[in-house]
Amino acid sequence: MTGVAATFSGKVVLVTGVGRAGQIGNAVSLAFGRAGARIVACDRNAVAVAERVREFAAQGIEARPAAGDLTQPDVAALAVEVALRHFGRLDVVVNVAGGLTTFGPVERATVADFDREIAINLKTTFLVSQAAIEPLALTRGAIVNFASIAYFDPSANLAVYSAAKAGVAGFTQSLAAELRDRHIRVNAIAPGMVRTAENVAASGTGAVYVELDQITAGVLRLAGPESTGITGQIVPLTGQP
Repeated sequence: MTGVAATFSGKVVLVTGVGRAGQIGNAVSLAFGRAGARIVACDRNAVAVAERVREFAAQGIEARPAAGDLTQPDVAALAVEVALRHFGRLDVVVNVAGGLTTFGPVERATVADFDREIAINLKTTFLVSQAAIEPLALTRGAIVNFASIAYFDPSANLAVYSAAKAGVAGFTQSLAAELRDRHIRVNAIAPGMVRTAENVAASGTGAVYVELDQITAGVLRLAGPESTGITGQIVPLTGQP
């Protein structure tokens, strides 16, 4: 293999938020698998993630599922253990799990809304990254997190989500400094609205979208050897030229 196809040959990549077909986690897993990586696919929906793994296998991608609620420390630790037990190493973690669940004025948001947004976006990133530090140090690996363009350009009615993604950005930069001497790189991408069937149905065809292939190209670049020496960066993806 040549080029990107050979970049991750033999590497082990853990991706969270993989359960839903046509979404970011699924696309990222496929991109790494097609580039030669072995995949640990994580999602809270055990049935869905098992189906994704079967689809990967049909394409010749070696993968193992890790199902459970990644807001729980034992589940995050188990996901990392799946990588070590089945593949014997861990090279890359991609924290995709999260999403926008709270839209509207702050005065209407509940404490439950706030807690949920922080948990699915920031807490999952924290717990999975924490669990992965020791094996990543052994491989001089990389973590790629998902912030949001809302970190750079906050909008009205997105305060709770923006706070969660700003937390991801700050966590990324601080963890990068902390792990620099252990040779683990930590970066994040910050995409705008991604073109998925759900987003197009909600926002129409005239919106400016980030394409899934732009997402996967950005993630693979940050995780790959061509980005050696790059750490602590939050990279915006706007979908515009």
